[in-house]
Amino acid sequence: MAVWRWFGHATMQGFCKCRVVLSTLLFIGMLWIPKVAVSEVNMVPNSFHPCSVPARAIHELSVLVLAICSGIFVVVTATLLFVVVRYRRRPTDNSVQEPPQIYGSSQIELAWTVVPIIITLVLILVTARTIGEIQNKSLPEDALTVEVIGHQWWWEVGYPQYAVKTANEIHVPISSSIHPALTRIVLKSADVLHSFWVPQLAGKMQLVPNKINTTWIEPLKTGVYLGSCAQYCGTQHAFMLLRVIVHTQEDFQRWIASQKGLSVGPSAAAATSRGILNRDDGDLVGSGKKTFFSTACISCHRIDGTPAQGTFGPDLTHLMSRHTIGAGVAKNTHQNLAAWVRDPQLLKPGCLMPDMHLTPSQIHEVVAYLETLR
Repeated sequence: MAVWRWFGHATMQGFCKCRVVLSTLLFIGMLWIPKVAVSEVNMVPNSFHPCSVPARAIHELSVLVLAICSGIFVVVTATLLFVVVRYRRRPTDNSVQEPPQIYGSSQIELAWTVVPIIITLVLILVTARTIGEIQNKSLPEDALTVEVIGHQWWWEVGYPQYAVKTANEIHVPISSSIHPALTRIVLKSADVLHSFWVPQLAGKMQLVPNKINTTWIEPLKTGVYLGSCAQYCGTQHAFMLLRVIVHTQEDFQRWIASQKGLSVGPSAAAATSRGILNRDDGDLVGSGKKTFFSTACISCHRIDGTPAQGTFGPDLTHLMSRHTIGAGVAKNTHQNLAAWVRDPQLLKPGCLMPDMHLTPSQIHEVVAYLETLR
């Protein structure tokens, strides 16, 4: 019986380890982005590697707090070890007689009262100064404004100055000493509490229903920075992911120009390049477009220049220009897009997009149409 218990325990341990490994590999796979060089993607959102002005201020504060706390840890641990070793019980000690009792020392009481007060005051003052510098920053009038609205469980992103809308990705220009480029981020919530957090670019900021909060970033390095919702907001909180793509000034203007252009017509060449067409391109994409506009899809999603003007779900005008689908739940590939159209609950259980119960041929056609939205 003991052998079987040991075997069962070992098997369960092995299963748990395999599950952890598989989960880790799946997570890493979802972070991989095919459209951007891997070297440009910050795979781990590391707040100790800041790439923006407010993030650097937070990092400097964090280093100071960590240094002070480390010093306290060293002093307390060293004192504890010294006392344990120096005043340990020895074989020659009298086991009956009680050691001398020391109490009522004014020096010791002052030390453990005054020193913590001073340390606490220092931490409060430097923290308040850092928070004030970030929150009270005066941004120029021509600063880029990005409106971010948190939904369960995705991010709506708008650029009021350019009349551009997208989802789950924020594109901003890099800032330099020659061409400073600050980005104002206006934060709103459409339903519940959310929290905007891109550790390498800025600190956390709450998205509160019926309230507008603002934060700002000044990126100093191009690349892709990963963020997430840092406030539990429901079933799929863990997969309410976000990407901030920092471009050069020229690339950002090109991105804006591409987003302002309509992308609603069939693009057979684009679809063919993805290897999905097996019959007449126009028929496949046309049938998919007809199916899309004959279902409830247009009630939730928006595509510029078409009757689809829904606001409940993400804007799909330039769907295929994005790196992921489902707010980061999967890479934006043909296979994943087909799986999402087939049944979103398979990839993101609990999400608010229902299964439309399309036939396999209809799924193939709708995906072919969606892949023309670039």
